[in-house]
Amino acid sequence: MAESTPRARGGEKTRDLIVETALRLFRERGYEATTMRAIAAEAGVSVGNAYYYFSSKEQLVQAYYDRAQSEHEAACRDLLASERKFAARLSGVLRAWVRVSEPYHDFAVKFFKHASEPSNPLSPFSGESTPAREAAIAVYHRVVEGSDARVDAELREELPELLWLASMGMVLYWVHDTSPGCARTYRLIEVMVPLIDRLVGLSHLPGLRGVTKDFLMAMRELRS
Repeated sequence: MAESTPRARGGEKTRDLIVETALRLFRERGYEATTMRAIAAEAGVSVGNAYYYFSSKEQLVQAYYDRAQSEHEAACRDLLASERKFAARLSGVLRAWVRVSEPYHDFAVKFFKHASEPSNPLSPFSGESTPAREAAIAVYHRVVEGSDARVDAELREELPELLWLASMGMVLYWVHDTSPGCARTYRLIEVMVPLIDRLVGLSHLPGLRGVTKDFLMAMRELRS
């Protein structure tokens, strides 16, 4: 066991190096123009070694998704452990996403046309992206379950995924945001979170439960 530990650490370093190199080349040259051979050469490893860790460029992007998700979870940890207000929890999680994603903004702008294609495995809605998508939805599950918000029981079950879908709208806005420090995206969060908070808060009221149920039925039909 002791002999395998340094080897495993070396393998992890090589894997991280390949990912970092790929992301840099994707930013500099574009996703389409960057080959696995070029990534291996820049990383100082053999092409065979690069393919040992990642069978395709798509897997490298999935590794980026996983890394970004882990960074987001870490950035949210203290907030979700201490804050109880739903709006503050949601706002904090969205703002943390923008903050940890800032270094990848240029890459996201160039890469978006691939991720936006419904049939592309790099789409956040694809089967290949399921682990990262489920991990992201789990963060919004924590937002809901750890809050003091009164939420309609049926809506509570669906709310984490709905919040994730709302965050995807924010991501689209962020990709096209050219304001300094993505100030407009932060402003979007300031505007959208109070509206979501009000809608969630109203969902348990008797007069609006019917509207909530109709909305959920429509969502389930569209999902099926």
